[in-house]
Amino acid sequence: MISANRLLAFLALCLATGVHSWGYAAELSPNFLVILADDLGYSDIGCYGSEIQTPNLDALAAGGLRYTQFYNTTRCWPTRAALLTGYYAQQVRRDTVPGIKSGGLGTRPTWAPLLPMALKPQGYRSYHSGKWHVDSKPIAAGFDHSYWLQDCGRNFHPQEHYSDDVALPAVKPGTGYYSTTQIAEQAISHLKDHSQNHASQPFFQYVAFVAPHFPLHAPHEDIAKYKDSYRVGWDVIRERRWEKMKQLGLVSGELSKVEYDVGPPHDNPKHVADTSPFEVNRPIPWKDLTPEQQEFQATKMSIHAAMVDRIDQEVGRLLQQVRKMGQWDNTVVMFLSDNGASAEILIRDDGHDPKAPPGSAYTHLCLGPGWSTVSNTPFRRHKTWVHEGGISTPLIVHSPQLISTPGELRHQPGHVIDFWPTLTSWAGVKESPPTPGAPERPGIAINLAPDASAVKRDLWWSHEGHRAIRSGDMKLVSDRGKPWELFDLTHDRAEQHDLTSAHLDKARELEALWERNWVEFQRQALQPE
Repeated sequence: MISANRLLAFLALCLATGVHSWGYAAELSPNFLVILADDLGYSDIGCYGSEIQTPNLDALAAGGLRYTQFYNTTRCWPTRAALLTGYYAQQVRRDTVPGIKSGGLGTRPTWAPLLPMALKPQGYRSYHSGKWHVDSKPIAAGFDHSYWLQDCGRNFHPQEHYSDDVALPAVKPGTGYYSTTQIAEQAISHLKDHSQNHASQPFFQYVAFVAPHFPLHAPHEDIAKYKDSYRVGWDVIRERRWEKMKQLGLVSGELSKVEYDVGPPHDNPKHVADTSPFEVNRPIPWKDLTPEQQEFQATKMSIHAAMVDRIDQEVGRLLQQVRKMGQWDNTVVMFLSDNGASAEILIRDDGHDPKAPPGSAYTHLCLGPGWSTVSNTPFRRHKTWVHEGGISTPLIVHSPQLISTPGELRHQPGHVIDFWPTLTSWAGVKESPPTPGAPERPGIAINLAPDASAVKRDLWWSHEGHRAIRSGDMKLVSDRGKPWELFDLTHDRAEQHDLTSAHLDKARELEALWERNWVEFQRQALQPE
């Protein structure tokens, strides 16, 4: 444990010189606890505007920092690749690149190892628990221990899961297993083992919950807490979240208009019909739903809320374990989501039994566009799109040793590509290859200092034909096959006012920049090993 005098001297140096997040790791060797939710919307936790009870995450934010303009890749597997490699997913073949096996089935080039490989020379032990969705296997990719839940559609009885890359028996129905709890339990087991057998070494614990991704499954007692919470409807809940977000200072400007004609990214009317006669695949006004439709939709959101609530409960247990180890002050905790909330309506795995209790093992409900619009408040669109609703994630960073102004907001833009250069720099890695998150100098990406120290660089997106680039506060974005639109995010995070006609030269400049990046990323993906 670092001494108090040494810590105070370090913080004083930071304040006096403007040095913030880099250059100290050789002194501290901090532990890292990275917690990733799946399909969690920007406003789905209390400290980002939600009515859902998330006291542990709220306390983490009160003692740390909340980032208001942090981004993911809009989809689960590209985000995980970017977070663990420091590269855009297209560069490492984990999102679609023409002319080579890529996307969800792509294999990373050998020059793109995962984060544990970079941390290992610094003495770190690395642990994984939960969803994987990266090529290779966790132990083969550098983790020392792993609980890998491959079967993410059966939250109560998965058929495919692994311990240290070795297959485990299928879980029998009715045994009390629940994925969120088990993922946390396995991570706690890793930390206990670390404390007993490797206490002299720092750790990187990566916890990847599968919740609140569909199917909407949650323990009955958690669902009961929200039984009557959503009968007022998605219009009212969205407005309430927006008012709370403004009070918290998270966003300014205006609330995006509901896009009533935008439904699931891949419409499947049969799945909608098979789910329930009361399912709807558009975010139509609540007052226009029948009473039966309103009750069905309110029930779905109560399950989603229960899934988020359970994440928070398990985060509380994880944090308590770190405290028991005496590592609270020397652990950096980071919480985020892999993409925005999902408007998808699909039926997979064991199918959907409409007679089973909603949220139980043999149901397969999805959030749908009505509630996804709420979860992504105040932004446009959903998971898979590269408008703000698809790519914006809450990010909480907590570190008692490194954060001298707890409870503050950070408004500088960031991206999941920043995890690699930031964590390796904090860990004291001297030689790290340049990545998009830090092309010139590692450690400058997830900045703990105020906005005046923000690093200016461009951010780039592409997924399923949707495209975007952000340069400064200007963002150029287009839906698949649609014209570009230009937005000034300083005043218009909700992407309501297209400035293309008024600033055509800027739009053309950003389009050319997007194209240059795309050409370069394809070149990197296609180059020999």
